[in-house]
Amino acid sequence: MSRSQILVVDDDAMTREVLRGVLERAGHEVREAANGRAGLRDLYAAPPDLVILDVAMPELDGWAMLERIRDLSDVPVLMLTARETELERVRGLQGGADDYVVKPFGHQELAARVQALLRRSSNHADGQHTYSDSLVRIDHAQRAVFYADGEVRLTPLEFRLLATFVRNPNQVLSRDQLLELVWGDAYGVSPEQVKLYVGYLRHKLDPAAPESTPIETVRGFGYRYRRPS
Repeated sequence: MSRSQILVVDDDAMTREVLRGVLERAGHEVREAANGRAGLRDLYAAPPDLVILDVAMPELDGWAMLERIRDLSDVPVLMLTARETELERVRGLQGGADDYVVKPFGHQELAARVQALLRRSSNHADGQHTYSDSLVRIDHAQRAVFYADGEVRLTPLEFRLLATFVRNPNQVLSRDQLLELVWGDAYGVSPEQVKLYVGYLRHKLDPAAPESTPIETVRGFGYRYRRPS
């Protein structure tokens, strides 16, 4: 089995050295970039399986690099930051990051989060297909979503959430089940993020009437995708 290719983008040499050690011990191959521009060049030249991206970098910071990554790829991105605030975390997740780790980080925790992201990415790649009902159409290979015949731009996490719902039509999924199916691992992730992202998804699908989408809240249990007839 080929080893996963991980691109580490961080302007701090010591952090890159620590990450290389943690990731190589976990069996991954590591490439390094000391700034955002070099990271983008590396990503364009040879797309990795996962990107670990520092937020605070000179010239092109992590937020700007994340935006450019999401313009061309849904590669899993794990953000590193020195600030642990809800606003910072929400900004990263809304921008298309897949996970978020605060410095200083535990080595075992980081390795586990990387493995969860790689596993989830592999599982979704294996199941590429198309889906359609009277309201929603999904092209998994192109990562394209259409709602009521209009194209909808979703972040990778929102896309995975919608794909999970349509793969389980008319079935009530609890928050814990969605954390496992969408986030890949419930470790360190609050169940409140499920509620937050269901709200984001509903608004993306139908900004004028988000509560009219087929994603239903089943109070006390979770959520259900009521497949339109």
